[in-house]
Amino acid sequence: MLLAVNIGNTNVRFAVFKDDEDIISWTINTKPYRTEDECYAKFKSMYSPFGLKKEDITKIVIGSVVPPLTAAVANSLERIHKITPQVVDRTTPSSVTHQSKQMGTDLYANAVAAQELYKGKKIVIDFGTALTFTGIDENGNTMGVAIAPGIQTALNSLVGETAQLPEIELKEPERVLGFDTVTCMQSGMVYGFVGMVEGMIDRINKEVNDDCHVIATGGLSFVYAPLTKKIHVQDALHTIKGLKFLYK
Repeated sequence: MLLAVNIGNTNVRFAVFKDDEDIISWTINTKPYRTEDECYAKFKSMYSPFGLKKEDITKIVIGSVVPPLTAAVANSLERIHKITPQVVDRTTPSSVTHQSKQMGTDLYANAVAAQELYKGKKIVIDFGTALTFTGIDENGNTMGVAIAPGIQTALNSLVGETAQLPEIELKEPERVLGFDTVTCMQSGMVYGFVGMVEGMIDRINKEVNDDCHVIATGGLSFVYAPLTKKIHVQDALHTIKGLKFLYK
């Protein structure tokens, strides 16, 4: 089985591909950054809760946007499995063509998965630490990227920089205009960002002169995708599927 590891700024996601449809996945916090020995100790026993054994893993692929963790994760997994992981990035050959010298591995993997799984022009919206919009045309050429503050990142800033605003659960409120602080904040953070996402989709569609197929991924995509008809697919494992295609 293939173990795919996506090292992000907020979470490290692991996914074991039994086959293309049967995927077992879990996450751990990225911070605090761990040493190789800490990763080794933590990873060595992580399979049993999911009905897996370390012997089940025969291949490993890693994508990372956190350079201080990449070697620690890769080396610890090699110690556990006696398998050298394949670390992929924007230079790894794929069905996607781009001209960027700065594109993160997560955005590249998003583009690759979109090109492999869907036809026509695509937009991948990643609701992660940053809120990103990646455009891919029907031939696998990247059309560009837009980056905004991530929703949790924006919420943390809002709470941290104000004296009386509390931490809240990000969920759809019953009203747009609220009468209590929590509802008011939920409206702004949920409906406000839905409006931003819809506006960005419309602007990208106008710029590329097409009605793009829109895929939502990332940790908070499950909150926002059901609230708009402009998002066609919600797939929390989209990025990690891209790593699988890059491994191939």
